Amino acid sequence: CNSNDYQLTARAIISKPLYEYIASGTDDEQTLSENEASFKLWYLRPRVMRPVGSVSTSTTLFGQRMSMPVFISPAGVHALCDEAGECASARACGRVGTLFGLSQHSTRSIEQVSQETKGNTNLWYQSYILNDRDMTLRLVRRAANAGYRGVFLTVDSVRFGYREADARNGWNALPSPHRLVNYDEEVTRKAPGTRKKWLAPEASVVDKSKIYGGEEDAWDQNTEQLFEQNPSWDDVRWLKREACPDLPLVIKGIMTAEDAIEAVEAGADGVMVSNHGGRGLDGALAAIDALPEVVEAVGGKVPILMDGGIRRGTDVLKAVALGATAVGIGKPVFFALSVGGEDAVVNLLEMIKRETEAAMAICGCESVAGVGRNLVTRHPVRACSVGKFVRSRL
Repeated sequence: CNSNDYQLTARAIISKPLYEYIASGTDDEQTLSENEASFKLWYLRPRVMRPVGSVSTSTTLFGQRMSMPVFISPAGVHALCDEAGECASARACGRVGTLFGLSQHSTRSIEQVSQETKGNTNLWYQSYILNDRDMTLRLVRRAANAGYRGVFLTVDSVRFGYREADARNGWNALPSPHRLVNYDEEVTRKAPGTRKKWLAPEASVVDKSKIYGGEEDAWDQNTEQLFEQNPSWDDVRWLKREACPDLPLVIKGIMTAEDAIEAVEAGADGVMVSNHGGRGLDGALAAIDALPEVVEAVGGKVPILMDGGIRRGTDVLKAVALGATAVGIGKPVFFALSVGGEDAVVNLLEMIKRETEAAMAICGCESVAGVGRNLVTRHPVRACSVGKFVRSRL
């Protein structure tokens, strides 16, 4: 059993519009395809006759211990796949001993996920810069107050890419009864001294954002107007100063050396190489191919994370060898949730951990710290042979 088996099974049991919402990318899906396929163009260089009797996949990120250099990347609307939503995924991370990233666009609230995990999961919160700056700060502060131990700031989503699959399938609104509950809890408040709830002025911003109205052809285009359209690196300094001065802030969505340097200079505690899972700009590099230039540019000043295309333990090992401290997974989590809820996500994570441990042993690495750049290479002869992605191939 491997992560792709969950995708095959999920495809057979969930609706076509939901499956393609999870599985698809933008435009020609070149970046979506190459995120996964490009790992096959990096080759491992196994070393032999080395002690590997006590292989450990454990590592640390900002002093936070993880059972392996793999975590669940922040991605919204888990409840589309399982009734417990993000609570199920977060509990699974706690059972395996790794980090869970909660999306700002989650279907279970910041506080509910914290309560449901009972302090057993290393929770991080993912933020966007909203047009409503006060709401942006309040959301991050809520996460800090609820015990979250870090913040991802996603910076690659001023606009979303156009997903033709969603338009064809009529997936242009979040299906009822699902809600982006973090916004709901911001705009619905209790009037002082009463039990009556009233809508705060910000309610109009969210309710008129087309999230639930489906005015555009694809759902992502119905959420864009919530986000700041004119961001700058000063926004990183502002968010760090005003909302999370005591938490690590990782900038997610970095794909170039230039932006990595800008992020560090703006006060980022870490950077995350990501192209939004091939759901943003089509024609961008695969995340694994963007990783080396970011690593070189940062020069060890801050940890570097990565997501996009991770399916196997060998993928994990290649990314770590190229300089990633840890890697995130996204789509496989949704497929596992669809098939078997929390227990399936636990199994998915444990499979990847086992594969990573085996790959480390075969390559002569007893610890994550012992994985270095000389462990990977490009093929000396073989040219790039990444083919066109066909959504139905799995």
